[in-house]
Amino acid sequence: MSHSDPICPLCLRPIPAGVKQSQHHLVPKLKGGKGGPTILIHQMCHNEIHATLTEAELARDYNTPEALRAHPKLAAFFKWVSKRPGDFHARSTRSLRKQNSRKRR
Repeated sequence: MSHSDPICPLCLRPIPAGVKQSQHHLVPKLKGGKGGPTILIHQMCHNEIHATLTEAELARDYNTPEALRAHPKLAAFFKWVSKRPGDFHARSTRSLRKQNSRKRR
């Protein structure tokens, strides 16, 4: 970890080089955010967002880092993961999309 590592705007941990990371579209691409703003975050934080919120919820109510941090379930996750090192990665909970598709079967 170096002092020049970017900081995840959600969990506020550094994102060291070589760590799983991704660009999160603040408005999902499928909801008109293809050319819109993105934030660099840990892949683990990204997975948790998409496991918790639908694309419609993201576009409508959770399209800023502040709004994402204020969501009760995500806030608890970001607080928990903030105590881990920047290179910590674990699998996230099952996504809503996968849960919903299993219910329709």
